[in-house]
Amino acid sequence: MTLSFEQAMAAFEPRLPLAVAYSGGADSTALLIACATKWPGQVKAIHVHHGLQAAADDFEAHCRSVCAALDVPLTVQKTDARHALGQSPEDAARRARYAAFQALTTIKHGPDAIQSMALAHHADDQVETLLLALSRGAGLPGLSAMPERWTRGGISYHRPLLRVSGADIRRWLADQNAGFVTDPTNIDPRYTRNRIRAQLLPVLETCFPQFRDTFARSSTHAAQAQALLLEVAAQDLAQVGVAPRIKLLQALSTPRLANVLRHWLLSCHQATPSTAQLTELMRQIGACQTRGHALRLKVGQGVCERRGGELHWYNL
Repeated sequence: MTLSFEQAMAAFEPRLPLAVAYSGGADSTALLIACATKWPGQVKAIHVHHGLQAAADDFEAHCRSVCAALDVPLTVQKTDARHALGQSPEDAARRARYAAFQALTTIKHGPDAIQSMALAHHADDQVETLLLALSRGAGLPGLSAMPERWTRGGISYHRPLLRVSGADIRRWLADQNAGFVTDPTNIDPRYTRNRIRAQLLPVLETCFPQFRDTFARSSTHAAQAQALLLEVAAQDLAQVGVAPRIKLLQALSTPRLANVLRHWLLSCHQATPSTAQLTELMRQIGACQTRGHALRLKVGQGVCERRGGELHWYNL
């Protein structure tokens, strides 16, 4: 169910002290002001300087000015968010941000140590994430879109605005008469997410006024199904071994084999196979009917190969 900005903030009760990811944009500005007002003296801001555009220094200066006015401590983390060959710029920037958040939130210990981190993603961002996943033929992890909360490295991460529309956030921010910066890359039509925001969301609003709620419900169903698959995968991996035994893999049904292989590759090696790679890996596992049958296949950024009766993966 979609909430107003005020309802979402009233329901938000993180462990304190709290850090807010602050870009200087409208959404994170609203979140920072609301959190600083609700928990004075218990909120800090983190600004990640990506260094990808000329305006980045101006964004930092704006953030420093706003935080000084709010009496909120600000930490600026400069990071290299350039994307590698074959990696999307958005993914590279996202990974750089989370690496910076993790580094900054775990520096201090004691009563002032950050307990929670708040991100300003909202309901429209969630819809965009789901539509992007559908456009790429994603499975359940992609269709689950963004979680409202999770824990990483002892820090509780929250998206308290995930059921609030972008328009309602801006309504609240206008009432505060607060200034914010506009990132020009957010309206650049070269990025698929921006085309979804500018072209698809207005059409969905006209055809399906409740699309934020119904899409969120579908993502919740996908997340629940994915959680069940992870439980099954963990049980199967315990049976076949961390260096999976090929004979035991061959005894699994095709869906369970695909499920446990994905889980093994990601949880043990941080490798994600393409659909084509996974299909071929399963075919080759099934073909290993003799002791001397070789198996060697590129999977993710590494190689899977047979060593005796086991399947191994190593980085290139």
